[in-house]
Amino acid sequence: MQTVVEKGSSERLVMVRYGELFLKSEPVKHHFIGLLLRNIGKALSASGLHSHSETPRGRILIFGNEPEKIADIVSRIFGIIDVSICTKTSSHIDDLCAGAIALASARLSAGMSFAVRAKRQQKTGLDSQVLGARIGSAIYEHIPGLIVDLDHPDYEVFVEVRDFGGLVYDSRITAPGGLPSGTQGRTLVLLSSGIDSPVASWLAMKRGCECTHLHLDGGRWAGSDVKTAAIENHKRLSRWCAGNPLMLVIANSEPLYDRMQEFHIPPRYRCVICKRFMLQVAARLMEHEGASAIITGENLGQVASQTLANLSVISDGVTVPVLRPLITYDKEEIITIARRIGTFDTHPGDLACRAVPRMPATAAILEAILECEQKIDIDTIITQACTELQYVTALNSEIVQGT
Repeated sequence: MQTVVEKGSSERLVMVRYGELFLKSEPVKHHFIGLLLRNIGKALSASGLHSHSETPRGRILIFGNEPEKIADIVSRIFGIIDVSICTKTSSHIDDLCAGAIALASARLSAGMSFAVRAKRQQKTGLDSQVLGARIGSAIYEHIPGLIVDLDHPDYEVFVEVRDFGGLVYDSRITAPGGLPSGTQGRTLVLLSSGIDSPVASWLAMKRGCECTHLHLDGGRWAGSDVKTAAIENHKRLSRWCAGNPLMLVIANSEPLYDRMQEFHIPPRYRCVICKRFMLQVAARLMEHEGASAIITGENLGQVASQTLANLSVISDGVTVPVLRPLITYDKEEIITIARRIGTFDTHPGDLACRAVPRMPATAAILEAILECEQKIDIDTIITQACTELQYVTALNSEIVQGT
């Protein structure tokens, strides 16, 4: 229930908008909004911020003593499309004008153009066009030399009149959108030291998945900075699930490469065998981690192991769902997202894989791969990898447990 604002009073708050949730049936929407409120509460509590929320139709209003900090944290929560710091007033025109003038006075000066965007929830009272004109006139009279431009203004002020009163604001902070975390269950994400898999994890989170990360440590077959960079990716991604511990499982894959060398497995098959091994380890660990699917950062045709033919052979290694969020993305699209979410590193260090052949197979034959796996006793290597595990927990961009 929302408290009706009395004439002459005002307070600052954070307004949250959600998009896709509005399309759900009423029971599903109610459940999803409940999870969103839970996620907001956890994120704010983890940062020591005290708040309480109200949920008028289509909005979440968050009340607290530090709205700027609240807005910054909430703008990284999945399920939210944007966030605004608002002045909450009564629905009386004088209070709406006063709130708009207070915001505009800090941003406008003579010669600048502006516009007022107003809308009403109720069907009674001044309509939106008249309301906007009245508030615009008040701003125009208060600050000399302004120009009204409804098409391309230098500055906009937004006014919403709802059942409980008015909301006045002049900025909208873009949030990630998607669905609230926890609405789609848990996935096990193959996380590497590179660019793609962290973006795939983020996209899975955006669609409501809770994620556990799995990194296959190649030991001496991997570059000296690979494991460290993977842990750094894990730490950075924890920023997007604030208040919730994010688990990374590290399994040892060095014996796989040793055995392939020992038994003279054709180098061109190494990448396909390696990818099948990663999926098979993940499939073994899924039940323990409570996951329903595996997420990978694979992208169609980006490297030799990711041709359509090879992806078919790789997927044959497991019977569980394998989701590939990046399957149709261009590399530049992936990099753009990586930069935006904070996982792109311009100087990542030595991330080489010393097992990659000069000429990998682009269309491996399944029968040949199965013969190679039998030769090296792949099941024993998988079992060994699943029993030698290291766990690293990240929380709010920090490692809180593990190395």
